[in-house]
Amino acid sequence: MLRPLTPAIPPLEQGDRLTRAEFERRYEAMPYLKKAELIEGVVHMPSPGRAKRHGSPHADLIWWLGNYRMFTPGVRVCDNSTVRLDLDNEPQPDALMMLEAAYGGQARIDKDDYVEGGPELAAEVAASSVSIDLYDKLRAYQRNGVREYIGWRVEDEVIDWFLLRKGRYAPLKPPGDGICRSKVFPGLWLDPAALVRSDLARVLQVAQEGIASPEHAKFIAKLQRAAGRG
Repeated sequence: MLRPLTPAIPPLEQGDRLTRAEFERRYEAMPYLKKAELIEGVVHMPSPGRAKRHGSPHADLIWWLGNYRMFTPGVRVCDNSTVRLDLDNEPQPDALMMLEAAYGGQARIDKDDYVEGGPELAAEVAASSVSIDLYDKLRAYQRNGVREYIGWRVEDEVIDWFLLRKGRYAPLKPPGDGICRSKVFPGLWLDPAALVRSDLARVLQVAQEGIASPEHAKFIAKLQRAAGRG
């Protein structure tokens, strides 16, 4: 008996213009594909990551955020997780940090185990993808309420930290001591120059000073009250 043919699902291609639903349909049909993103309705498929230009900086970024998470209840850190921002944007940020829903977070983990909505913080390691990460992707994060965005320009040896103010990103400039202090996650402190030069001992020292700060203690108390545990 003849059976009706099932149309083949087209593969994702760099530069395709797709709806988010169609992007997900094609992505799920390509289990061998490690990373693809939908940014402003356009498919982006980054080239394999290089060790010095992406892999090592990415690992250091996750390590720094993970250190904060260890001492802050209600915080989740994700590595390359799919984020359903809106109908035209489904990125996989190199790192993100969000508050759990029970602690008043603005994003959620949906039934498909994806992040739904803009997390509080997103971070990207920008090497060959500078034009995407600091332009199109930045605008998508900004429009969807990602409150802080970190872009590490590896080739330029610069870390840009943006804070959402009145719907637009403004640079979070460190004071005279050179330390960036998050406005969204009190106690999340970073010496960007030390991170760029891979001085992880200095990065850890500053991170621990932030965790020991009075503002971090107040933030923990606030989170506990939000979760009904104070």
